[in-house]
Amino acid sequence: MSEFRTVGLIGRRGDPRVAPTLLQLWRILREFDREVIVEHHAPGLEDCGADVIRSPRETMAARCDLLVVVGGDGTLLSAARAGSAWGVPILGVNQGRLGFMVDVAPGEVRETLNAVFAGDYLREQRLLLQARLRRDNADTASFLAINDVVIRNQAAIRMIEFETWLDDEFISQHRADGFIVSSPTGSTAYALSGGGPVLHPSLEAMALVPICPHTLSDRPIVVGARQTVRIVLRGNVTTQATFTCDGQNSMSLRAGEALEVGAAESRLHLIHPKNYSYFNILRDKLHWGRGPRLNPDST
Repeated sequence: MSEFRTVGLIGRRGDPRVAPTLLQLWRILREFDREVIVEHHAPGLEDCGADVIRSPRETMAARCDLLVVVGGDGTLLSAARAGSAWGVPILGVNQGRLGFMVDVAPGEVRETLNAVFAGDYLREQRLLLQARLRRDNADTASFLAINDVVIRNQAAIRMIEFETWLDDEFISQHRADGFIVSSPTGSTAYALSGGGPVLHPSLEAMALVPICPHTLSDRPIVVGARQTVRIVLRGNVTTQATFTCDGQNSMSLRAGEALEVGAAESRLHLIHPKNYSYFNILRDKLHWGRGPRLNPDST
């Protein structure tokens, strides 16, 4: 018997284009005799009446053995943060733009679910980041991030000054538009645009990427995720920056305050079809190897 008896459905909020896929999934899961719990705001099942069990996104993972997310990577990021404490695996159906993490096409959902329920799938664990705001020498807020933690100046046209530490070891002082602490999962997102390296998702590492640094020698570095990166904002009383987690949660940071980032205790659990390949995803999404082919007979 399959381990996934109760399945949660989550769709991209405010996007009616996911409605047909959500309805299709609900019907398929009912055919497979699964209990299905649907996020409160998910569209497309309004005509199914009392047969639809609804739940807030924040509490779904506590009731489910598997979450199926329909949308783009952003939808999966939000759902994963909400359910990370329960370690529930997530299967992503791609109705977004890039789809680095949502790797099942809508036309493949029946075939994929049939294989998953038969135990024919790949299960992957990935690093999550935890960001802690240190204010007056005490933790005042804590956030999870799957992709990255980013610090930017609230005044978009000005640089910020900050220093970085790895545990108790000083790294450097910086003047830049901002700073990215990226997980391996997020290394193909904002950090890649900032010149950071691609990190394989199996790594326990973080990429530290300055955003448009004032000094050209201020380059990205990779550090172990079991250590803690501390970023201390410098400036006067009017200096204020913003930090965001996955571009979705944000909070202000004032001069003298510190942001500490390291590995979270929980992990991101993903379900992939058996033929999933991380490098196939990179070749497809980053267009690797698509330049003009050389004629082997040319000299």
